[in-house]
Amino acid sequence: MPHKKSAKKRLRQRDKLTAHNRAWKSRVATAFKAARAASPEEREAAVRKAVSTIDRAAKVGVIKKETARRRKSRLMKPQAK
Repeated sequence: MPHKKSAKKRLRQRDKLTAHNRAWKSRVATAFKAARAASPEEREAAVRKAVSTIDRAAKVGVIKKETARRRKSRLMKPQAK
């Protein structure tokens, strides 16, 4: 455990930021999986929601912009079934 006041604060900030980032990454993963699993009728709306979530995560800085581009590109590919 840290002893200095500033180190304790950094620990609190790190824990708070980690929880925030983990929540965003979970939200992105859930939206991505939902879009991949959606039926053809629901696919367009699910992809739109996933793209929006991915863009917001990239804007906030939780994921890198290139990672967001790659995930959106994968969503746009036609599904082979």
